[in-house]
Amino acid sequence: MSKILHRGGCHCGAVRFEVQAPARLTVQSCNCSICAKTGFLHLIVSAADFTLRSGGEALSHYRFNTGTAEHLFCRVCGVKSYYVPRSNPDGFSVNFRCLDAGTVEAVEIEEFDGQNWEQHGAALAHLSR
Repeated sequence: MSKILHRGGCHCGAVRFEVQAPARLTVQSCNCSICAKTGFLHLIVSAADFTLRSGGEALSHYRFNTGTAEHLFCRVCGVKSYYVPRSNPDGFSVNFRCLDAGTVEAVEIEEFDGQNWEQHGAALAHLSR
């Protein structure tokens, strides 16, 4: 499956990134405590397929529970446009909702049971490889 360049960022534009991924995407909708409250739709990619273009200095960090996931929020507008997920510490989870318009041909949304993460978390590991 060939990859194309998608661009995106936070609401105020302080944080900008690029990600290599197919034009036809599959993303995960998670029901864990943080994703359910923020509406984050996960596009999980390898570290090699993600580039932070600007705004590293604008990011605020948050960890909870096991402390493995590194949640990154723009300290100007509060949007979490990407982060390092617990399931894929070797990659990034980009919020599909933060991609710029124009490059996505289609998107399929898969449900992920993050409320029972211990039983299901390993099912996502292949996405960042």
